Amino acid sequence: MQQYEFDIDPACGKQRLDIFLAEAVDGLTRSYIQKLIEAEQVTVNGTPAKAHYKLKESDHVDLAVPDPEPLEVQPEAIPLNIVHEDDSLIVIDKPPGMVVHPAPGHSGGTLVNALLYHCKDLAGIGGVERPGIVHRLDKDTSGLIVAAKTEACMQSLTRQFKERGIQKVYLALAKGAFAPHKGSIDAPIGRHKTHRKKMSVRAPTRREAMTRYEVIRQCDGFAYVRLYPKTGRTHQLRVHLASIGHPILGDRLYGGTLGPGLPQMSRQALHAHRLELTHPATGDLLQLESPLPPDMKAALPDPPEPESP
Repeated sequence: MQQYEFDIDPACGKQRLDIFLAEAVDGLTRSYIQKLIEAEQVTVNGTPAKAHYKLKESDHVDLAVPDPEPLEVQPEAIPLNIVHEDDSLIVIDKPPGMVVHPAPGHSGGTLVNALLYHCKDLAGIGGVERPGIVHRLDKDTSGLIVAAKTEACMQSLTRQFKERGIQKVYLALAKGAFAPHKGSIDAPIGRHKTHRKKMSVRAPTRREAMTRYEVIRQCDGFAYVRLYPKTGRTHQLRVHLASIGHPILGDRLYGGTLGPGLPQMSRQALHAHRLELTHPATGDLLQLESPLPPDMKAALPDPPEPESP
């Protein structure tokens, strides 16, 4: 348990209690402060107060921050390909086949298990000691994924994703001959009506989804494409490409089964290649890339084209 005490001076008078504490204590977000206030971990002059309480000169504020609760998921010594790491966040180049979160059937061997082992100094996020996964990659999609190490970073990254301030670029191998070679797919996506593991552009309830694409190289029977998702719906890129008749090679869920003459892929040929975000602590632009993985590179005629625009 960490204890904080503040005596309010004239400069802080009339400020909301939750805003004052979020600015006064490093690493705690306003939303987490509000949870502590609701749990009566904050008092003003010895009495529990509300988040909207307006501070007055000479008020005495006490804040108690509980130690993070341990997470039931166990740390595991799983090797990680770390692209970037600092006190706020960590970016991993995830291999295909690795599940991000523990779930029924995947209680271990996940990215979260690996991060808990690697990050010995994880702060409590939302009051729980865990890595802050703010976006996901499907099990068989490879590439860059970012996780927060602090509550403040978690909130910042969540906000950036919500406001579409984080730019992502994917690389894929997709069936067929594209015409035209550049375009946009604006097709809302929702849960499939009968197949609950699938998403669909024809679902009864759908949410906005947009993807821009461009062909890097048209090959015999398939294309090497670059994808720019403008939204982040579940299975978005897989569903969108399938909806225009170009399912991703190896994506058996969305029609990417392999026919004669096509490269043999053991998973969907989709790779999270590039990630751009504003660093929550420094405000600097963080730009990271992951090269095309060996299985996708082997499917391309030599020599492969450059990956970045």
